[in-house]
Parts: sequence; structure tokens; C-alpha cells
Amino acid sequence: MNLPDLYHKALDLQFLSVAEGLFLYRRAPLAELMQLGSRLRQIHIPGDAASWQIDRNVNYTNVCVSHCRFCNFCRTRNSADAYITTDEEYDAKIGELFAIGGDQLLLQGGMHPDLGLPFYDDLFRKLKKRYPGLKLHALGPPEVHHIAGKEGMSYRETLEALVEAGLDSLPGAGAEILSDRVRRMVSPGKCTTQQWLDVMREAHAMNLPTSATMMFGHVETERERIEHLIHIRDLQAQKPEGAHGFLAFISWPFQSAGTVLERNMSIRTQDHLRMIAVSRVMLPNVTNIQASWLTAGIPAGLLALYAGANDLGSVMMEENVVSAAGAKHQTDVAGMREAIRKAGFTPILRNQKYEHLSC
Repeated sequence: MNLPDLYHKALDLQFLSVAEGLFLYRRAPLAELMQLGSRLRQIHIPGDAASWQIDRNVNYTNVCVSHCRFCNFCRTRNSADAYITTDEEYDAKIGELFAIGGDQLLLQGGMHPDLGLPFYDDLFRKLKKRYPGLKLHALGPPEVHHIAGKEGMSYRETLEALVEAGLDSLPGAGAEILSDRVRRMVSPGKCTTQQWLDVMREAHAMNLPTSATMMFGHVETERERIEHLIHIRDLQAQKPEGAHGFLAFISWPFQSAGTVLERNMSIRTQDHLRMIAVSRVMLPNVTNIQASWLTAGIPAGLLALYAGANDLGSVMMEENVVSAAGAKHQTDVAGMREAIRKAGFTPILRNQKYEHLSC
């Protein structure tokens, strides 16, 4: 095994093995790996465009039975500060979103023990009735698994009901690391690796747009990071022809401040860039690679555009979960455009399907 041969295989968009991916991750000089990622990005998305989106993250509740060890946000149903977002609060938040040109809610929360399918059905229908142009990028495989179990329904039946109520796309939330060893340590209350993948397989069969994610830099090994990417790649390869599947892959460094997993650690910018580049290599069938400026910072996010990323995600109005664990980076519409231009790229506003919009 040698680096030039692996570079050639990657540029041919071949599927690399775990051993090959791990060799690249560990042995390739960062400059060469970034150049490889950049060349692959040009195969998928030629030119100098860097896409981004305007949406708002609204948490419908902070009550969750999972109590993941990396989360400072969740509460029990009896906590003094437990909440379920009210209609009036939605109206105010959506009004602010529309005022800056956005039309999508990233609607997430937790696995509330008392909230089943009727709650989500009612919420989605009310929001769509009041705001017909609103897009709901909502829940995630752990919530779908939770709702299905609570109602005694299959994943397909649950997703069909949610789509009928107004769900437009399914985030890749709750993936963390797709390794049951890791999941038992950091998020034992969530679905297993296979269950996460099975929810997404059903979503792809329905042609429901999805994304895939990874939170890295906690208890996982480098090998488990590569295995995670291969899980995503292999499921993407199984999607029906013409289906949306995973429209994007997003990885972000673990934020540990105040969490059970807190320790003296940090993901260096170099590690983040290496992850971006390797993701581009290991996911030849996922078109969009998103850089997480929210956790890594704007400068690191912009550098990632030179390592294989082509997208900077959203301006992210109102983020409450990773910010509760130490992520304090912020930007706005003007700041996003300016940062992308200064980095030498052309900012392109997009929607959740990665269709370009007029700025």
C-alpha cells in the first residue's frame, strides 16, 4: 500500500477499504491530502462556488430520555426549566426567519417520553397551515426510532405519517459515531448503528432528502471514524436510482465544555481539515461536503473549502445544543457572504436540496 496508488484510486472515485482509508488518514501529509480533497471537490462541484443556507434551528423541547454524555441541553420532564415550544414562540421565531430571507426550520429537540406521533402530526400541520412556504427539516433517525417504538409502527409507516403531516427532509442527527461500542459509551439511550441506518434506508426508499453527520473527537478511534464513513457510503450506494439519498455529509469536532466527557482536549484545525479531506475521499457517491464553521470557527470553515468542502451550512439562527457545550461562533447573512468572498470563493445561496437560489 502506498500513497500515490491511493491518490489515483481516489481520483478514479473508487471505494477505498477501511485499511486504505486509515492509511491515508494517518500517513498522507496534510498538504497533499487537502490537495486531493480539493481536486475531488472539483470533480463533483466544478468552479469556485461555496454554497450556504438561511434557516433557523428551533428546539421543540429540551426534554429527552437519552441523556447523552456529550449533551448539556437535555432536561427531564420534571426539571424546572423543561419546556415545549409554544405556538406564540413559533410565530415569533418564524417571523424573524422570514425577515432575513430564510424559509426553513431545522426542527429538533429530544426524545420526550410523553410525545408520540400525534404531537408531531399536529405540530407539523399547524406550522404548514400558518406558513405554507415553510420547509421542515426535522427530527432525525433517533427521534423516528423513538416515535415508531412508542406507537408500535414500522419506520416506513412513521416516516410516511410525518411526511403526510409536512416533513420535507430528514437531518442526519444522532449519528455521532456509527459504532455500537462508541454509542454504548456516549449515547446509550439512542438507536443502534443498524437502526440509524435502517431509518435512513427507508427515507431513501421514499425519496425523502436526507443528510449524514459525524461528531468526532471524543471516545472513538481513528478506525471507527473511517468505518463510519464507509457505513454512509455503503448505504448511499443502495439507494434507489434517482432518489435523493444523502445530499450532504457534515462532520464537526466534539464540543466538551461542561459535559460528562469534558477533558483537556481539543480538535486542532489540522485534524478538522484532515477529516474533511478524508470524507471527500471516502464518500465518492456523496456530492456535498459541508464544513462546520459553527463548531470549528469561521476561519477553519473557510480553510475546509480548500480541503474538499463545498458548503458552509447555514447562518444558523438560534443554535442551543452545541453552544451549551462551548461552541460560541456566530455569523449573519452579510458576514457569511463577506467571509466566503474574502476566502476567494463565490457565495451561492441554496435550499435544502442544494438547489441554487438568487441572493
